[in-house]
Amino acid sequence: MKIAIDGPAGAGKSTISRAVAERLGYVYIDTGAMYRCVGLRALNSGVDPSDAEAVEKILGGVDIDIKSRGGAPAFYLCGEDVTEKIRENPVSMAASSVAVIPAVRLKLVELQRALAAKADVVMDGRDIGTYVLPDAELKIYMTADPRERAMRRFKELAAKGGTPDLDQIEREIIARDKNDSEREFAPLRQAEDAVLLDTTKMTIPEVIGAILELAEKRSAEV
Repeated sequence: MKIAIDGPAGAGKSTISRAVAERLGYVYIDTGAMYRCVGLRALNSGVDPSDAEAVEKILGGVDIDIKSRGGAPAFYLCGEDVTEKIRENPVSMAASSVAVIPAVRLKLVELQRALAAKADVVMDGRDIGTYVLPDAELKIYMTADPRERAMRRFKELAAKGGTPDLDQIEREIIARDKNDSEREFAPLRQAEDAVLLDTTKMTIPEVIGAILELAEKRSAEV
C-alpha cells in the first residue's frame, strides 16, 4: 500500500508522515529531504540553485543515501551526514529552486518510485499524489495557515538553539508556496482524489489519528 502526503512548506508533513509510517510499520520516504540534498550540493559547489544548466552539470556528482538512525531516516550526501544541515533556511530555499528543474525531478522521482515498488510506504512531498505516485491507494493534502506554519518552523529552530525571525520565516514560506505552485513541471497542487486536511487548529496526535483512520478505511477497501 502506498500513502501519499502532499502539502506546502511547513505543513508538518515530515513529522506526521514519519509517525504514521512508524505506527503502520511502513517505510517512510522523505522526498523533500532528497531535494534539500541537491540544493545543499548546489550551494556547496558555488552554483546558483536557480541556474538549471549549472545544476544539471553537478547532478552526476550527487550521491544520496538514506540510512536508519534511531528509528529515523538519516541523509548522507556524498558520504557526509547532512541530516541537520538540510533543515537550515538557506537550504530550504535552494531546495525549492532546484525542484523546478526537470532534470533534478526526473533523477529523484526514478529513485522514489523504485523505493515505493518494494514495500508499503508513506511518502511525502509536493507532487507525490499528482506525479510521483498517481496510483497511491491513499492521498492526503496537508495544509495550514502560513502564519501557523511559520510559527511551527520558528519553534523547531528555536528549540535547536537558533535565533529565528518569525516574520522572515513567514515571508520565506509564502515565497516557497508561490514558487512550488507556479513551477511548470509537476507543480504543488491537491490531487483530485486527495483528502484535504487543514491542520491549523489540530495537534500532532490529532493529525496522526485522522490519517491512521483514513488508512484503516482505505486498507479495508483494497
